[in-house]
Amino acid sequence: MNESQPPGNGLPETPAPAVRRAEAPDGPPGWERASFEKLMFATLEEQRRARRWRTIRSFAWLLFFVFLFWGLMSRGSPATDKTTPHTAVIEIKGEIASDSDASAESVVASMRTAFEDSGSQAIVLLINSPGGSPVQAGIINDEIKRLRAKHKKPVYAVVEESCASAAYYIAAATDRIFVDKASIVGSIGVLMDGFGFTGLMDKLGVERRLMTAGENKGFLDPFSPQTEKHRAFAQSMLDQVHKQFIDVVKAGRGKRLKDTPELFSGLFWTGQQAVEIGLADQLGSLDFVAREIVKAEELVDYTRRDNVAERLAKKFGAAIGEGAIRAVKAVPALR
Repeated sequence: MNESQPPGNGLPETPAPAVRRAEAPDGPPGWERASFEKLMFATLEEQRRARRWRTIRSFAWLLFFVFLFWGLMSRGSPATDKTTPHTAVIEIKGEIASDSDASAESVVASMRTAFEDSGSQAIVLLINSPGGSPVQAGIINDEIKRLRAKHKKPVYAVVEESCASAAYYIAAATDRIFVDKASIVGSIGVLMDGFGFTGLMDKLGVERRLMTAGENKGFLDPFSPQTEKHRAFAQSMLDQVHKQFIDVVKAGRGKRLKDTPELFSGLFWTGQQAVEIGLADQLGSLDFVAREIVKAEELVDYTRRDNVAERLAKKFGAAIGEGAIRAVKAVPALR
C-alpha cells in the first residue's frame, strides 16, 4: 500500500467548515444604552410639552370665563356725569323683533336708564327701521307713554332713512317726529304672507298627507288648499291688528293728521310729504333737535348693545345648543 495515498476511500479529506463568529456592528461600545436613554428623554420631553399645553389651555379657558363673567356683570354705561345736562339718544335700527337689537326688551331697558338719569333733558329715539313685530312695537309704545308721564321728560323721534310700519307705531307715541325730506315714513298697515304649493304638487303627482286633531289645526298649511273660511278668519285678524295700529296713530298724532284718503292704506311717503299730511312735525336732524329743541347739545348714547363678552356668550351658547340638538337627533327614534 502506497503511503502517499490518502486513507479511506482515496479522496482528499475536506476540512470541516469553520463556524463564523458574529461580527459586532459598527459603533462605540454601549451604543444601545445611549439610544435607549435618548428615546426615554424624548418621550419625557414630549410628555412635559403636552402637560404645558394642557396647562396653557386650561389657563386660557379660565381667562375666557373670567372675562365673560366680567363682561356680563358690567354693561357699558354712558361715559358722562349723570347730572350734566345732555340729550339722551336711543337707536332703533333694523328689524323690530324679539331677537334683534331693536327688541322691546333692549329698547325699554335703554329708555328706563335714560329717563332715570337726572342730567337727561329729553329722550330722542333715532329711528332707521322698516318695521317688524306689532307686539314688540306695542310694548315700546306703551312704555314710552308710561315713562314720559312718570318722569315728566319729553320724547322725540328723529327719522333717518326709514320709519315704516312697526317703527312708525313706536314713533307715534313720541311728542314730536322729525324727519329728513327724503326719509320714508308711514306704511300703516298689516300683512301676513306665505306660499301655496298645491298646484305644483298636483303637477308633480305629490300627495299631501296631513292628519290633525281639530278641524282648523292645519290652518295656513302651505301644502293644503286654502278654504274661504280660513281666508276670512285670517283677514279678520289682520283687520283687527290694523285697527289697533290706526287707533295708536290717531291717539299719538291727534289733530295734526290731515284728512288723507289713503293715510292708513299701507302706503308710505317721503319725509317732506309726511310733514304735509301730519305724519311728521318738521324737518330736522339729531343735532338740530338737541341744539334747537332740547337746548342740550351734548349727546349721550343710551342704546343697549351686547358687549364682546355677551356676543361670545351667545355664540358659545348657540354652539352648545346646536351640539345638543345634533346629539338628540342622533338618538334612534321609536317607530
